[in-house]
Amino acid sequence: MNPKVNMVLRILLGLFVLFFGLNKLIPDGIIEMPPPEGDALTYFTGLAVSKTLTLVAIVEVVAGLGLIFNKYGALLALILMSVSVNAFLFHAVLDPGGIGGAAALIVLNILVIIGYKDKYKDLLAG
Repeated sequence: MNPKVNMVLRILLGLFVLFFGLNKLIPDGIIEMPPPEGDALTYFTGLAVSKTLTLVAIVEVVAGLGLIFNKYGALLALILMSVSVNAFLFHAVLDPGGIGGAAALIVLNILVIIGYKDKYKDLLAG
C-alpha cells in the first residue's frame, strides 16, 4: 500500500477512535449520542456498570494517540481490532441503526492493518 495512503488511513482511524474514546470519558460527552433501547440498553448498562466501557474508552484514546503519532501503530491497530469487531457485532445484533459508524471503524482498522503487514511477518512466520 502507498505509504501516504496508509498514513492518511492511520490518522483517520486514530482521530476516529480518539474522538469516540474521549466522548465516552468526558462526563457530558463531546456530542450527545442517542441512548440505546431494549436489549442494547441492557447490554450497554452492563458495560457501563462494570466499568468495561471506561476501559474501552481508555484503549480507544491510547490507540488513537498512538496511531496519530505513529508510535506502536502496528500493535495498537491489532489491539483496536477487538474493539472494532465488538462494536460492529453490537450494532449488527442489538442496534442495527447505528451500524454505519461501526462498519467504517472496522474497514479503516482492516486497511490500517494491511498497511502494517510488513510489521507482522515475523509474528506470522511458522
